[in-house]
Amino acid sequence: MSTLTAPARRTVRAADRVAAARRRVTLGETLSQTMTMAWRAVKKMFRNPEQFVDVTMQPILFTAMFAYIFGGAIAGDVGSYLPLMIPGILAQTVLTTCMATGTQLREDLEKGVFDRFKSLPIARIAPLAGPMVADLVRYTIAAGLTFGMGILIGYRPGGGVAGTLAAIALAIVTGWSLAWVFTWIGTIARSAQAVQGISMMILFPLTFLSNAFVPVDTLPGWLAAFVKVNPVSHLVTAARDLANHGTVSGEVGWTLLACLICIAVFAPLAVRSYKRHM
Repeated sequence: MSTLTAPARRTVRAADRVAAARRRVTLGETLSQTMTMAWRAVKKMFRNPEQFVDVTMQPILFTAMFAYIFGGAIAGDVGSYLPLMIPGILAQTVLTTCMATGTQLREDLEKGVFDRFKSLPIARIAPLAGPMVADLVRYTIAAGLTFGMGILIGYRPGGGVAGTLAAIALAIVTGWSLAWVFTWIGTIARSAQAVQGISMMILFPLTFLSNAFVPVDTLPGWLAAFVKVNPVSHLVTAARDLANHGTVSGEVGWTLLACLICIAVFAPLAVRSYKRHM
């Protein structure tokens, strides 16, 4: 006599059913949906002016404060300090601005925004890639205001318009690549406050333990050794060569190599962690 075994019950999650019911999204639709999410992020920025404090006020305040407080002590006068300082402020401003990427992602996850995205017939990557594209606007504004404030107080970039734009472009690329680190942190941290705290612990030492504001030869030997290999120092030196002299030095190559490594390591980690929420 044969014994019939009842089929084992399977627990089906609602998210799995929604994913199974989705039709396949084409590459063109993915790009279109990514730009839609980018436009959503841009509108969100403009409707919440407090999100622009770090983009607008920080470049202006930091440029003026560092120039007039440290200019005489480090370079003898403000005018001599500006060619050293402005590229450093550029790097600091853009890199500090990219910290907000992970914080805002964590806030959206906490508020349930991504639960809404799960139910929509859109590409899973669009809600993540869209804000990353929109952040390019933030970096551009921050970099432009840094040079604008510098020119207002007497900075004259010897590299001309082309060199200045190249320095801004390099800083934007670096900020965008580093934003993947904070995006990954945003997907694994427990709160937006935790993301902000961890990001500051990473970014502030990298920024201030660099050649952004003081010459390397004034530092102790052990600290100078770290500063010379710090990726932020390569970015600052490359920006100085471009903006002050209009030359493309080897530091540009080292900076771009660091950007590629950062993207290659942290972009897959961020996407993998993000998919767990989608």
